[in-house]
Amino acid sequence: MEILEHFIEIANGFLSPILVIGLLGAGAFLTVRLGFIQLRRLGHGFAVTTGKYDDPNTPGDVSHFQALTTALSATVGTGNIAGVALAIHWGGPGALFWMWVTALLGMATKFSEVTLAQHYRIDMAGGAKWEGSVAGGPMYYIEKGIKEVFGWNWKPVAMFFAFMLMITSFFTGNAIQSNTIATQVADNFGIATWITGLVTAGIVGAVIIGGITRIGRVTGILAPVMAAIYVTAALVVLIINFQDVIPAFGTIVSEAFNPTAGVAGTGMGVFLFTLRYGVQRGLFSNEAGQGSAPIAHSAAKTDEPVSEGVVALLEPFIDTIVICTMTGLVIVSTGVFEAKVPTTISLNDGNISFVQYDADGMHSGAAEPAEVFVTDGVPSTDNGSLFAYYDISVDRFFVDAEQSIPFTGTILPGQDKAVAADGSETTVLYGDAARNSSPLTTLGFEKGLEPVGLSWLGKWVVLVCVFLFAVSTAISWSYYGDRCANYLFGKKAILPYKFIFLVFHFLGAVLAVTTIWDLGDVALSLVTLPNVITLILLSGLLKKITDSYFQRKPWETEGHV
Repeated sequence: MEILEHFIEIANGFLSPILVIGLLGAGAFLTVRLGFIQLRRLGHGFAVTTGKYDDPNTPGDVSHFQALTTALSATVGTGNIAGVALAIHWGGPGALFWMWVTALLGMATKFSEVTLAQHYRIDMAGGAKWEGSVAGGPMYYIEKGIKEVFGWNWKPVAMFFAFMLMITSFFTGNAIQSNTIATQVADNFGIATWITGLVTAGIVGAVIIGGITRIGRVTGILAPVMAAIYVTAALVVLIINFQDVIPAFGTIVSEAFNPTAGVAGTGMGVFLFTLRYGVQRGLFSNEAGQGSAPIAHSAAKTDEPVSEGVVALLEPFIDTIVICTMTGLVIVSTGVFEAKVPTTISLNDGNISFVQYDADGMHSGAAEPAEVFVTDGVPSTDNGSLFAYYDISVDRFFVDAEQSIPFTGTILPGQDKAVAADGSETTVLYGDAARNSSPLTTLGFEKGLEPVGLSWLGKWVVLVCVFLFAVSTAISWSYYGDRCANYLFGKKAILPYKFIFLVFHFLGAVLAVTTIWDLGDVALSLVTLPNVITLILLSGLLKKITDSYFQRKPWETEGHV
């Protein structure tokens, strides 16, 4: 495991700056090339989504609305709850600002990739219903578009994209989702993560076996309901704490350009660190440029590629500008991102680490000591490292949840236990520790509802939404992955893929949260770069298709798009 974590750290360190530059650069380029289409055509996107221009006789498997909700079910996931919390925990409040920037530019990127995916999708009619009647995505426009425009053979690049997106579907769109549910359930109820993993895998399996038609029906109901529940709950918190909302916006903007040290101390004060976390988590949340959502949109019933492109540009707006902002404001306005709160610390918890702090308050990883000596609750080590939970040091340990009896003895990290001065052993200690991921968002809702005596409700709001968001995301991502499997290996690979997908869903529930998220970041970087390069290369064709659509106005002349 240490070797894997070391590899992930090196890979992320190399790929992260490239990912930031590639995404922001491509988004800015496409925004200018298409004349700020995300602002000019936002209204048309909403109009098409309503279904007023739908024609059920056009080729495809789902309506414009169902294609959007399928893609939104994938994008509106745990990234909106846990991802925002991760960004703020490690990158500071300013990371949310860079999530906004990523979303604004990502709207043009999302339009571009979905339009091209529709333009180059293929017909699969004649097979089993669960196989779908069409297939599309970046692998098709990477192969066919580059061949058509430049005459280059980019089939190997398309295959690399499809393979990496299939791998990404196992981690980013699947294992991370089950991990977040299992972490939340374990944190609240103490239920073993493997039990939660089995339950959610069963639910996901029951839906995905029916293919895109069943997925579209389920997400068409699930996506609007879950988004409405979460946004309404967040608005209630912000209304109750209205006096802190404007200052929270001020903190977010100021910290975006001049980060300061906070509870995490993980590079706050380093502008590029804050920028990186904002862009990474923004991408993870809205998926613009990643090439995943175009696969769902390719199933829409339409013969006008641009009509689905304008529907798709709504995704980053809804996902990040609306829903992620709700999460970020709850966390920042309540101040929980800086808090350490009473925590039950299981000594076999995968989120335990050891850190060192420098003079500026920034931390870095440290070697695990053989022993942690604790006197009257205060820990020390022979190598100067500090016992940390979610990478934040724990200052004092207790033997009881009420924190009335300080622990004295020795913690043995290699054995996942502690030995008290009287010789008794325990695997659980208590102390004030930081929250991260969905538990940090839960803390924000709990504190935000505290003034009206409803802090208990915060836990349930986040728990229900984490469950709905994560399950719906896994359901949609299974379709992304099976289209990639179909592209690489043919229809015979679709069912085996679904089985492997469910296995990874279960495994994700029982692995450490940091390992899962970091693996997702590596896969996400590798799959994004070939996609954004292709979008830039095909931008001339994209502009031609777009200009033709808005000059012809088929929704007026033909009555449908």
